[in-house]
Amino acid sequence: MLTPATRTTFHTLLDARTLAEPSDAPAIIFVATEAEPVVVTRRALATAVTHHAAALHALGIRPGDLVLIAHTQNLAAVYAFWGALQLGAIPTLFPSLTEKLDAEVYRRNMAQLIDLSQVKAVLTSDDFAATLREVTRCPVYGTRDLPLDVPPPPFTQPDPESIAFLQHSSGTTGLQKGVALTHTAVLNQLAAYSQAIALHADDVVVSWLPLYHDMGLIAGFLLPLVQGLPLVLLSPFDWVQHPALLLQAIDRYRGTLCWLPNFAYNHCARRIRRRDKEAVSLASMRLFINCSEPVRHSSHQLFLDAFAAQGVTPDRLGVSYAMAENTFAVTQTAPGQPAPLDWIDGQLLAEQNLAQPVEPTQPEAVPLVSCGRPISGTAVAIVDEQGNPLPPRRVGEIVVRSDCMLTGYYRREDLRPFQHGWYHTGDRGYLAEGELYVIGRSKDLIINAGKNIYPQDIEAVVNEVPGVYPGRAVAFGVPDEREGTELIAVVAEVETADPEQQNQIRLVIRQRVGVETAVSVSFVTLVPRHWLLKTSSGKIARAENRRKWLAERNAP
Repeated sequence: MLTPATRTTFHTLLDARTLAEPSDAPAIIFVATEAEPVVVTRRALATAVTHHAAALHALGIRPGDLVLIAHTQNLAAVYAFWGALQLGAIPTLFPSLTEKLDAEVYRRNMAQLIDLSQVKAVLTSDDFAATLREVTRCPVYGTRDLPLDVPPPPFTQPDPESIAFLQHSSGTTGLQKGVALTHTAVLNQLAAYSQAIALHADDVVVSWLPLYHDMGLIAGFLLPLVQGLPLVLLSPFDWVQHPALLLQAIDRYRGTLCWLPNFAYNHCARRIRRRDKEAVSLASMRLFINCSEPVRHSSHQLFLDAFAAQGVTPDRLGVSYAMAENTFAVTQTAPGQPAPLDWIDGQLLAEQNLAQPVEPTQPEAVPLVSCGRPISGTAVAIVDEQGNPLPPRRVGEIVVRSDCMLTGYYRREDLRPFQHGWYHTGDRGYLAEGELYVIGRSKDLIINAGKNIYPQDIEAVVNEVPGVYPGRAVAFGVPDEREGTELIAVVAEVETADPEQQNQIRLVIRQRVGVETAVSVSFVTLVPRHWLLKTSSGKIARAENRRKWLAERNAP
C-alpha cells in the first residue's frame, strides 16, 4: 500500500493499485435505488479507462489539455476522469445542473470557467450536452459521442511534477479558482493521510459524496482506488432522498470508512426510519469522519444517540480539517479515540478572541470539537492580522504549509496563494495542546455590538427550527449606520406559505438564536424552496445570498 515508507515506489496516480494490478476483485460497487448494484472489477475498470483515454485522443485531446467533466455521479464520470489521467490530460469534475442550482447562475459560471481556464473539451451526459453547447464554444461531447472502439495510442507516463487534475475551490469565487495539484502532491497527501487514519488492506470505503468536492474526490474516490481497496459508491441524489441507502451499503459490504459533513449526521439521524435502522448493523465501521468547518458537537451527539444500537460509539467518530488547496486533509483526530472536546467561555471567545477553558456546567460554556493534529508533512500555525504567530488558545487565522499543497490557481497568475511559504486559509481557529479547533471563516465574521459572531453558529440553530428545511438557512451581517454596527439577517427556506405559520417560525428563530447564541436577529426572511444559492460544491454561498437578499430588499 501507499504509505510514507513506500512513497518512493509510486510515481504518478497511474500507479494506482486498482489499475496497476488488474484482477477480478471488485474495484467499484455502484449502488443505486431501484436497481441492482453494479460491480466493476479491477480488470474491467482498467479496460474502460483505456477505452476512454483512446476516445479522448481520437477527439483531439492531448497531454496538458484541460477536460471538464460535468456528469451526474455515475460510472461514465469515473471512466472519463481516469481516462483523461491516462492520456496525460488534466481532468476537472464539475456538477451538472440540478434543481438545487440556479440555472442562470450555473450557465454564467460555467461559461466563465470554460473561457477563463481555456477548457479543451467538455464531457457530459447525452441529455445535458445540448444545454452546455448553448453556453460555450468549446466542443461538448455526450456519452454517445465518445468513439470507445478506437485502438489506444501509445501512452507515456506523465511527469510526477505535472498537474494531475484541478479541484475547484468551494468559495463564492471558486468557479474562477481551479486548484492545480500535481501527481506528487496528491500522492504525498494519500500516503500521509492513510497513515493518519491507520488505513489497512481490509478497509472498505463507502461514499455518497459528490466527486467534484475535495472530500468526495480524494477521500471517497482516489484514496480507495490508489490503495487498491473496494469502493462502494452511491449517488448523492439517491442518498439525499433515501439516506438509509448508506447504512444498508455499509451493512451489506462491511464498510469501515465513511466521510460525512455535519448536515449528513443530522440528515441520517432524523430521516432514517426506525424499521430501516433495525435491519442494519454498523459494527464493521472503524471511522465516520466529519470534515465540516466547524464540526458540531450537537451533530455528533445526535448521530450517536440515533445509531448507538447499530454499533456507533464515540471512538468511531473522527474529525478532519480539510481543504482543496492542501489536496484534502490538513489534520486528523486519532483513530480509535473520541475526538477531544474543548469547553470554553463563549463570551470571552466573542469579545476577546480567547478560548478560555471552563467547566461544562458554567453558563457561558460552549463545546468545540477538535479537528485533530496535522498529518505528516503538514504544518499549521495561527497568526494575527499582521501575520504574527499567536500563542495557544488565541483565535486568529489558520495558515498551512505542506508537501501536498497546490502549485497555484490554474491560469490565475494574479492570485498569489502563499505568503512567506504559508497558505492563508481565511479560516479562524486556535491551537490547544497541539489540537486544532476551527471556528469559522474570517470573511463571514459578523461584528455585532463589538462581538465576533460566526454565522455558522446562527445557522446551526436555525436549521433545528421546525418548518425550516434542514441545511437551507443562511446568516450574514448587514451594516447599519444608525446603529454603528452590523445587524444580523437570517434567510431560511420553509415548507409552508401560510402567513400565520410563517410568523410563528420567525418568532421561534428569534427566540432560539437569542437563547443559544446571546445575540439578536434583526431580519428574518422566509423564502420558498430553492431560493438560496449554492456554491459549486453544494455549500450555501453566503456572499451571493447576501447580495440577492439586498437586491430584493432594495428593489422598488
